[in-house]
Amino acid sequence: MSAPLYQLKAEFFKTLGHPVRIRVLELLSQREHAVSELLSEIGVEAAHLSQQLAVLRRAGLVVPRREGSSVSYSLTNPQVAELLRVARTILSGVLTGQAELLADLQSTEPETPPGRRGPGPR
Repeated sequence: MSAPLYQLKAEFFKTLGHPVRIRVLELLSQREHAVSELLSEIGVEAAHLSQQLAVLRRAGLVVPRREGSSVSYSLTNPQVAELLRVARTILSGVLTGQAELLADLQSTEPETPPGRRGPGPR
């Protein structure tokens, strides 16, 4: 018996649940990158990047291409780039909503009663 679709989706999103993996996918959404390029763009240790690339390979999201001693990576499916664009749009909407809520809260803050000090260093 195979796993339910919702469980597979949860595993898929767990794979995306690391900042380095997201950054790798964002860069590969633009074009193929050599590992050396990814290292300089992301700024992590080579061993850490290698681990994260292995996770993405096992998930079937990226594919390596060897050319001599250099290894480059690309996305296996252009819809990964679309998923990242949709996530950015959703996040922008959420943050906009939060900024509006913060502005509303700040505009309705009660005034400090006379004789009491407001927040700040004492």
